[in-house]
Amino acid sequence: MLHNRQRRRALIAGAVTLATAALGIGLSTQFAGAQATTLRAAADAIGKDIGVAVDVNKLQSNTQYRNTIATEFNSLTAENAMKWDATEPQDGNYTFSQADTLVNFAEDNGQSVHGHTFVWHAQTPNWVQGLNATAMRSAMVDHINTVANRYEGRVDSWDVVNEVVSDNNGAMRDSFWLRAMGEGYITTAFQTARAADPNADLYINDYSIEGDNAKSDTIYRLAQGLKSQNILDGVGFQSHLILGQVPSTMEANLQRFVDLGLKVRITELDIRLNTPADANELAQQAEDYRRVTEICAELADCSGITVWGLRDNDSWVPGTFPGTGAALLFNDDFSKKPAYTSTLNALGGGGTGEPTTTPATTDPATSTPPPGDGCTATLSVQSPWNTGATYSATVKANQALTGWRVTWTWPGSERISNAWSVTGTLTGATVTGANAAYNGTLAAGQSTTFGFNITKNDGSTASVPTVTCTPA
Repeated sequence: MLHNRQRRRALIAGAVTLATAALGIGLSTQFAGAQATTLRAAADAIGKDIGVAVDVNKLQSNTQYRNTIATEFNSLTAENAMKWDATEPQDGNYTFSQADTLVNFAEDNGQSVHGHTFVWHAQTPNWVQGLNATAMRSAMVDHINTVANRYEGRVDSWDVVNEVVSDNNGAMRDSFWLRAMGEGYITTAFQTARAADPNADLYINDYSIEGDNAKSDTIYRLAQGLKSQNILDGVGFQSHLILGQVPSTMEANLQRFVDLGLKVRITELDIRLNTPADANELAQQAEDYRRVTEICAELADCSGITVWGLRDNDSWVPGTFPGTGAALLFNDDFSKKPAYTSTLNALGGGGTGEPTTTPATTDPATSTPPPGDGCTATLSVQSPWNTGATYSATVKANQALTGWRVTWTWPGSERISNAWSVTGTLTGATVTGANAAYNGTLAAGQSTTFGFNITKNDGSTASVPTVTCTPA
């Protein structure tokens, strides 16, 4: 059975293949070369997730943040919006506005969602922590059922339990969960999640288990038991690493979990260094990211990598480890670090991935839509560079729609090299696009987005043609 992520990739790949076939263009020649310039396209090409932890507030308020997430990543994880304190702050009082925003954005942009997290000793409301064993079990079961049922078929995988092993010689973490319910709380959580969403992949997630050590040995023991009950699909390795300290045993350690018949996933990758960073430290960081990415790329059962934040100033690291930071792939101004390039190359991409000019951060050029009865569409240039640009497009429904079509003609040498959340004939001077399977149904007043990268060979400023939108 295809999971949601695989179905979405099949739809996108099929749409691109139809478009290129209609024009007599070989997919392996034109599109494959262009796809190698983003993390997302390189990961798609090898069937891996490249994910990012998303701050939903920034997703809603920062256009460049939003478009970088859509362009560079094929998988999203809510940094905080799906944790217990965000979804059920009071007993039985559920709130899903931020979680819904993230899942809707992922669907609009053809991305999968890795859910984080059902059961954790942190960011769980006080009302849960003071319950007796019976009441705590009931609260856990209700919470997992409610959240998992809401996102069944929309969230592809879940961190079911998080950080259950202590840093002390591999002992179980002395959490309120363990004190009230014993180690069996872990099994209860997985049994509940499996019943609530049988098609989602279920992970146990922890930090400092990348190498072969006492803590990873305890996770291995837990994984054996859960796997024997068919309630565990994978192990998540958080990989909050320190510069120059990728464990030498990391590949062999991940392999032993694969040998159990499990998937592995790098779920929260960042690599911190002392700040301010110098060129040598950034080069070492790039090498460390390359090594971790290659380990996952070369393991058939590594489902993917999620970096824990977009830009360095989005990271949790400086607030927890003062004097350190610069742990991610993008600088604060959205420019790409050496670690971005090494990660892209380790995924099989090509080139530096670095624009030769600073991406636009304010006042992006925006087209003015012509009047239309059924829908209107706009294009905007988000990240221009000398030989290309990233565009964002918005389709707004003026009436209830079950599908939409857009068309425009490039005035110069601009040509779409890769696109997301749109199908059709995309590669020539005249573009005829249509909704993807998941973003065509809109109520009056609703909007959806799609995006693409272009190449242009004349060095001119990226143009913003007028787009015509019609109901399908």
